[in-house]
Amino acid sequence: MNEQVRRLPGGCERALSVAYDTALLDLDGVVYAGGQAIAHAVESLTTARDGGMHLAYVTNNAARTPETVAGQLTGFGLPTGPDDVITSAQAVARLISEQVPEGSRVLAIGGEGLRVALRERGLDPVESADDDPAAVVQGFDPALDWERLAEAAYAVQRGVPWFASNTDLTIPKERGIAPGNGALVEVVRTAAGGGPQVAGKPQPPMHRETVLRTGAERPLVIGDRLDTDIEGAFNGEVDSLLVLTGVTTAAELLAAPPEHRPTYVDADLRGLLGPQPSVEEADGGFRCGGWSARTDVDALVLDGDGDPLDGLRALCAAAWTAAGGGRCTAEAGKALARIGM
Repeated sequence: MNEQVRRLPGGCERALSVAYDTALLDLDGVVYAGGQAIAHAVESLTTARDGGMHLAYVTNNAARTPETVAGQLTGFGLPTGPDDVITSAQAVARLISEQVPEGSRVLAIGGEGLRVALRERGLDPVESADDDPAAVVQGFDPALDWERLAEAAYAVQRGVPWFASNTDLTIPKERGIAPGNGALVEVVRTAAGGGPQVAGKPQPPMHRETVLRTGAERPLVIGDRLDTDIEGAFNGEVDSLLVLTGVTTAAELLAAPPEHRPTYVDADLRGLLGPQPSVEEADGGFRCGGWSARTDVDALVLDGDGDPLDGLRALCAAAWTAAGGGRCTAEAGKALARIGM
């Protein structure tokens, strides 16, 4: 389990795919970016699954149905069933169903995945604020237009309870970083004020939905975002692996507050297949592999050589432990340059 205040990246003597029974995998930035599988993802996950690890795909993207997501993953060479996919649409639909009567109308501002999840919970998705909805919910939809956002704003202005599948401000795509559902939620907030109840990562309803659907006993959350995947693991008190294939940079990792600090960090999903090196206190600093890191006034200092990731792990320990961590990480550029990050 995660410590309340993590000072050092964790170590694990066994392969992570053996030490944990279920991988709770984010999709965008971890398994794929847009329509392309991320390097080493398919091979690594296949090996982990063949070794007995259950793979569950947990996404804040509410636009698509589990069947559609499973079909895409299967097309990448990762045979996946709909029951292996958990979406923020499912989490928010359960949250709404606990607060309004069965059969209630819900103004659904989002894609087909959101509508399917609402119907699964016995709710009736509608299209207009004039349809007398008991709730309004926003979920990501790349085809969303101004008129749909306006309908949400009209409903919120009338006092209709407001929900959001997630509030990720950005999503990684093949061509770069694009606006996410959180950016669209902010549009409605600007027009109507207030704020929604949020179900997706990092909020507890998403973790609850995931555990209910997977039955995981020793889960490992795997993600690329500190403010959703890793914070969600922190909130759920489970361990996490950050992979550097998505939006999080090494500099952002060094500056992470306690709730954003992963248990483990690796370059990509190959990190599932082996042990994780430990970080040890040594000579007034921290050592991992062939690297040693320490703080010197307001700077991070890195010495040694070897695997760049070991250098990053040592730097994390120094930065997370430093009393003036914010000042140290602001001056981390030289240390990160030594490991090419």
